[in-house]
Amino acid sequence: MAATLTNWAGNVEFTTRTLHRPASPGRLRDLVADAAAAGGRLKVLGSGHSFNRIADTTGALLALDALPGARTAEVDTASRTVRVGGATRFGELCPVLRRHGLALPNLPSTPHFTLAGAYATGTHGSGHTGGTLAAAVRSVELLTADGETVTVTRGTGGPGGAAPEPSDEFFGSVVSLGALGVVTALTVEAVEAYEIEQYVYEGLPWPVLTEHAGRILGAAYSVSVFTDWSGPPRVWVKHRAGDPRPDLAWTGARPADGPRHPIEGMPVENATEQGGVPGPWDERLPHFRAGFVPSVGDELQSEYFVPAARAAESVAALRELGDLLAPVLQVSEIRTVAADPHWLSPAHGRDSVAFHFTWIPDTTAVGPVLLRIEEALAPFGVRPHWGKLSGTAPQALAAAYEHWTDFRTLLGRRDPAGVFRNALLDRWFPPEPDGTGRGGAERAGNP
Repeated sequence: MAATLTNWAGNVEFTTRTLHRPASPGRLRDLVADAAAAGGRLKVLGSGHSFNRIADTTGALLALDALPGARTAEVDTASRTVRVGGATRFGELCPVLRRHGLALPNLPSTPHFTLAGAYATGTHGSGHTGGTLAAAVRSVELLTADGETVTVTRGTGGPGGAAPEPSDEFFGSVVSLGALGVVTALTVEAVEAYEIEQYVYEGLPWPVLTEHAGRILGAAYSVSVFTDWSGPPRVWVKHRAGDPRPDLAWTGARPADGPRHPIEGMPVENATEQGGVPGPWDERLPHFRAGFVPSVGDELQSEYFVPAARAAESVAALRELGDLLAPVLQVSEIRTVAADPHWLSPAHGRDSVAFHFTWIPDTTAVGPVLLRIEEALAPFGVRPHWGKLSGTAPQALAAAYEHWTDFRTLLGRRDPAGVFRNALLDRWFPPEPDGTGRGGAERAGNP
């Protein structure tokens, strides 16, 4: 019997024990064609850093890292773009861009993720001027269920280079939950390389955070507030070298007297360099260093997005749950994300504040707490992260996204046989009444 397959954290044991690692595009097409012909199912497995069953399947998992060019980057310095293979990780791409004097506008908290997986789930960094990481994507290359290779490119819009219409299906094809096909490559926009200085402040008074959350979170290029919702929060400030250093003295917080890990008690050498030492963008924007264990490792994660305009109210609502959170929480992080046009982006159409939770690895204990958090944030139009734990009902998700029906229609058109569906997608996007999507077989049960 094949070995059990799990996600990175080990909290998800995949239903299937079949993992294909095709070594050629032809073999990949054959696997997709065979699954479609047999009524089977496939899901692409990236870095495995999702904490729910978004990558699960009753059929087979696909790993793309053995494909030619799957972990390579082709840089076009003239257009400031880079074409990357579907299995490329941020930690592999960043040094390549740096050698060409280029950078990405933002990065996630760890460079271990694949770009395709991060974009598909609406993953983000921190910063009030940048949307989710998907905001940098210019085109997506998909191998669809019918064996066709499709390139979906962001439009140029109307006269004068106006922004493309939000109804453009490109905006449903990036944050796509792995539902539209195999992402074999992407083209991403880059910017001129820059350096970042990182500082940590401690002892932020709660009343100051509650009253001035927007000002604090917008104090620099990238700002994160770490808290256990009981003791004083800590502020991680990352600003571009050469810009005026943000002064947080007015908040009452004090500079840390040495390096810190976002989670108290964890090795500080796992975290990126602090103390204001200037360094390349990719060695400061993530919290965790490439080649080291990110976060704790033995953990669960959830994250919720609310409009930035409701930041203070949301902080106050979660603060009231401090006694409930403490027994199961390792750390919580508060970040900002600018609005973007991607249909299923948790920041779609609104500047947002994201509340991230790193939990102890106990699903039974954490589950009821998630429901209380979602209840507390419901008045603010909460949206959960697609790749993390949540108890949000499909009806609530559908109501939170104006292009929900558009994506469901796109899903039915790109994958009418439901090859890339799974139980979670069937629950979120039930197949159309005419039967397209073939989702009923996996719909039973709570994923």
